[in-house]
Amino acid sequence: MHSISPYFTGMKIFRRLLFLVAVIALLHACAPEKSINNKIKIIFDTDFGPDYDDVGALAFLHAMADSNKAEILATISCNRHELVGPGIDVLNTWFGRPDLPVGAPKTPAVDLGSGQHWLDTLAANYPHRVQSTSALPDALEVYRKTLYAQPDTSVTVVTVGFLTNLAALLQSGPDSICPLSGKDLVSRKVKMLVSMAGRFPAGKEFNVHMDSTASIYVFKNWPTRITFTGFEIGWEIRTGLRLIQMEMENNPVKDVFRICIPMSAEDSLGRMSWDETAALIAVYGTKGFFTTVAGRMTVNSDGSNGWINDPQGRHVYVVQEMPVNQMSRFIEDRMMHIPLHH
Repeated sequence: MHSISPYFTGMKIFRRLLFLVAVIALLHACAPEKSINNKIKIIFDTDFGPDYDDVGALAFLHAMADSNKAEILATISCNRHELVGPGIDVLNTWFGRPDLPVGAPKTPAVDLGSGQHWLDTLAANYPHRVQSTSALPDALEVYRKTLYAQPDTSVTVVTVGFLTNLAALLQSGPDSICPLSGKDLVSRKVKMLVSMAGRFPAGKEFNVHMDSTASIYVFKNWPTRITFTGFEIGWEIRTGLRLIQMEMENNPVKDVFRICIPMSAEDSLGRMSWDETAALIAVYGTKGFFTTVAGRMTVNSDGSNGWINDPQGRHVYVVQEMPVNQMSRFIEDRMMHIPLHH
């Protein structure tokens, strides 16, 4: 019997280790790009006018894009008011993204401005290219073009306004932009819809009832998971007071809250943060912030909503978990973000 030299045994082990290292390196080199790119791809659909929490939500998303947590693909209005397009463009431009696609509905849609005159203040005081909402491309065209260009199941749609555009998208047919129907396009490209809509488990809420026909259609036919953040969530979460105390001047986010908060006694503790919670969920998810209830949202013809519990349901609504004051600070910290070029 011959003994095996420890030297040769060690060389065999060493060669095997080298082989394993080479295999791991090869697998890493061949891994798909999406494994190292964790940015959430977002389309933001907003009414951007009747209330100013939309401004906070869009500022939140731009902060997330600056920190490489999100990529904003498009900013789309569901509101036809002529100052909405310029207002969105002001925010996109100030945050260093003047070329972000912006769209608005060409079909009949809600037309609501700002009673507190923050939209005209933005247009009068900050750079923007879009001169009117009616000059924007059709929201449906922007949706179809943007979605078709993205990888499958990669896009999170965030809607904080009326469901007008999403109903039009679902009902659209193949066209020169994309050979898929709208519903098939959503099924293929969208990962999740986050919607600031409804009261839970039942009630009536502005975004749903302003275009109840669209709301009924979307929430019945949307083919992916929907996460709802309801009226009752944002009502408790107040933001804006620290924002308006910032020393920085010529900040459109600060200006909007500075103008609006003193105009309403109910905003004395800060503005209700309905839309910002939808932006938060889109980027961070619900874990640690909210618990969820699974089921199915139902919408009545008058725009009120109900809820049917179902553990297997594709709809969920959120219930507050993180202490409200802590969440308010978390959101407002991101609303206060200043891009480096400023």
